[in-house]
Amino acid sequence: MTIQELQPFQPVVLQMLQNSILKDRVAHAYLFEGEKGTRKKEMSLLFAKALLCERKVDGLACGGCSNCKRIDNGNHPDLHLLEPDGLSIKKEQIKALQEEFSKTGVESKKKVYIIVHSDKMTANAANSLLKFLEEPLADTTAILVTENVHRILPTILSRCQVVSFKPLPKEQLVKQLLEEGIEPQFASLAANLTNHYEEAVELCRNEWFAQARIIVLKLYEVLQKSPFQAMVKVQEDFVQHFKEKDQVDRALDLLLLIYKDLLHIQLGKVEQLVYPDQKENWKSNALHVSTNRLSTNMTAILEAKRKLNANMNSQLLVEQLMLKLQG
Repeated sequence: MTIQELQPFQPVVLQMLQNSILKDRVAHAYLFEGEKGTRKKEMSLLFAKALLCERKVDGLACGGCSNCKRIDNGNHPDLHLLEPDGLSIKKEQIKALQEEFSKTGVESKKKVYIIVHSDKMTANAANSLLKFLEEPLADTTAILVTENVHRILPTILSRCQVVSFKPLPKEQLVKQLLEEGIEPQFASLAANLTNHYEEAVELCRNEWFAQARIIVLKLYEVLQKSPFQAMVKVQEDFVQHFKEKDQVDRALDLLLLIYKDLLHIQLGKVEQLVYPDQKENWKSNALHVSTNRLSTNMTAILEAKRKLNANMNSQLLVEQLMLKLQG
């Protein structure tokens, strides 16, 4: 991604990295941490490009020099990108990296390495990297990237400058999705389910997701009338559509957002509705349910998500949840 494309996602991070180059205060090691979709990998490549660029412009990569172009093409000899080999990053990968970095830079004195999903290093790999970080080579910059900072060894963490990536504001993501031609009812929903732009677009254009929305809305509607009808709906529609564990988890998220919308209506925050097209239908429901009851129902759904992750039978779990939501 270009500087112009990344700037709206992480303006604070971009400014901080730019200043570190301008003031010649580049650290030996960085840890880029944040949720999926916050553009950590893209920013690490942009930072590496700025470090190796031959004609920096205000501390940022020019984009047009030989080094910049080779990084864009993935073939710069002084930039090494390391990703998991299978499920993990292995000790052999770190050792190979160390051997590579013991050599003099091919194009310049500077060398940069990026380790994506650095939380997936094996214990041996992490210990090997630790030795590398304890005795950093001159003009070498390490960039570790992770979505799970709590899984990084404290000893590695202490040797890195931690850079936290903030999620893209929901309003901004909704705006981008609308500009992409996504319908409003899907844009607001997807923005509340993921912070990842590409994943949000994929969700909105997925027929399974569109049908999932319809089924969950219908289940809520039936639930207001009869717990027996809700049980029938679970068996007829819900179980047939939400077959996998992650699909059931997605359905519970969709249901949870309905109760959040009812709360937003009670509080007069209709501009925050995730299901804006349901506002008129739900005004009456919101008036006839207490805030405490909404809180109890949302807690019940969150508890169901926890049980699902503990491998409870999904159909039984949803049936029990229907009874709790009916009260």
